[in-house]
Amino acid sequence: MQISPGVRAVQVPDENPMHPMFTNIFLVGRGQVLTIDSGEAMDRYKWMLKGYLAATEKAEVALAGITHHHSDHSGNLKWAHENLKAEIVVHKKAIPLLKGKLPKRSAVRTVEDGQVLELGGGVRPRILFGPGHSVDSICYYLEEEGVLFTGDTLLGSSTTTVNDLGPYRRTLQMLVELPNLKVICPGHGAIVNDPRERLKGLIAHREMRERQILESLDQAAPKTSWDIMLEIYPGLDKRLRRAADGNVRTHIRQLEEEGRLLVHPGKPRRPNAVKAAKEVEHAKFREGIIKQAKKLEAEQRRVQLRAQENPPDAEFSVPPKYELVGRAKD
Repeated sequence: MQISPGVRAVQVPDENPMHPMFTNIFLVGRGQVLTIDSGEAMDRYKWMLKGYLAATEKAEVALAGITHHHSDHSGNLKWAHENLKAEIVVHKKAIPLLKGKLPKRSAVRTVEDGQVLELGGGVRPRILFGPGHSVDSICYYLEEEGVLFTGDTLLGSSTTTVNDLGPYRRTLQMLVELPNLKVICPGHGAIVNDPRERLKGLIAHREMRERQILESLDQAAPKTSWDIMLEIYPGLDKRLRRAADGNVRTHIRQLEEEGRLLVHPGKPRRPNAVKAAKEVEHAKFREGIIKQAKKLEAEQRRVQLRAQENPPDAEFSVPPKYELVGRAKD
């Protein structure tokens, strides 16, 4: 999908309720391009990107950047370097959070707030440090074309989860003041063609949630975050409850820091060392089974592909042959 003269989107269908509609991979520039986020470490993301490049683009991926460290954005960094020969671009705060996901250090470029990537042809995305969704969240801004890439700071079809509300609100305010802003390319969901209205709407949405939390706590005895979540998110898809509870807790942390809430400490469960050890062992066992299943699945695909390349010798010791009725013999 063409977004602007220098931007294309590869939209990968996604059934995860946290990623409504699809997950987006963006290609910026021409010839030697920048990809922004490369999806989860799953075949459909790899083949979608590789297939798009092969079928549509006359380009090579020079840089593979991410908006933050979460695995649905960073899972293919090693693959992008090994298969597309891309240099990896990450914010310096993401480095310790990407353990095991990065290629060799010489293939990684760290960036900071305000830094500009020169892609040639006048395409110059600028790095905007915007924590809130995560501690390492960044946006890329192509000011000349008015295109902002937000990762999970702003989603196309829903609100996002927030790790730290104060920085998140400041990030939204910084983005709404960008000059020449025309379109937002989010990490998941539809492209946003009313960017300032959506950003202002998110700012207002967080203010609304804060009011709802305060009103909820003003009505009765002390409540848990889960109680508040059930009250202010009526009709929410049950698969999203933990994420909604997380957002309530981010508001509560900010209200506590501002001295507006009295917190009654809970009582953590005492860990059962024997049970925890069994769970770790069970998790390792399951992980081993899953890895083995993936290897068998990959081998099965290779066998099926080889079968398409060769005659059906397993079906015939002598294969049938055909000739036209009445054809004159040589």
